[in-house]
Amino acid sequence: MSKMLFALLCMVSTHLWALDVPDQQRLVSIQQEWARIQYQLPAEKRVESFEKLALQAAAFTQERPTAAEAWIWSGIVNSSLAGAQGGLGALSKVKQAKTDLEKAISLDPTALQGSAYASLAALYDRVPGWPIGFGDADKAQPLLEEALKINPNGIDPLYFCGDHLFRQGHYAQAKEALEKALLAPPRPGRELADAGRRKDIQLLLVDVNKKLK
Repeated sequence: MSKMLFALLCMVSTHLWALDVPDQQRLVSIQQEWARIQYQLPAEKRVESFEKLALQAAAFTQERPTAAEAWIWSGIVNSSLAGAQGGLGALSKVKQAKTDLEKAISLDPTALQGSAYASLAALYDRVPGWPIGFGDADKAQPLLEEALKINPNGIDPLYFCGDHLFRQGHYAQAKEALEKALLAPPRPGRELADAGRRKDIQLLLVDVNKKLK
């Protein structure tokens, strides 16, 4: 392994040291492929690509069943696949994502700076409620609070917090969270994901500012 790649793996997350070097590489590969699909592929090509990535993430969980990081990314990929598919047919994927993220929390709630909490909160916010799905904004709130306790300056938990506040009609607070998210420190090795997330934040801020006028 090159020195450059080794340095990258060191910087991605201190929590990655729970994994050995080959698994760190595997996790980085899944993260980078997710960002490529999510932010560089046209919408009509995302489903097939996410399906392939979901198989890789599932294999990771099967081979490393005690690694919370593997379950987190299986959950993220399944939730992204559901978002790309849309409609009622995506419900099985969001249910699988929920199971994956809950498994990650049971193993290590602080893994990847509490990413499981933030991702699970986003599911509760965005999935339809009963009787169609399990969506529940009230359940999202405490999960976001846990995510922000672990990673108070992270771009993802702040974005999901801003999105949650926007959905609840708390526009001034949403703006504050989103503007703070734009100031989040960069994540080495995840430049594409950071750039894509900033675009998500800026688009949401447009809607927030319209509500504040």
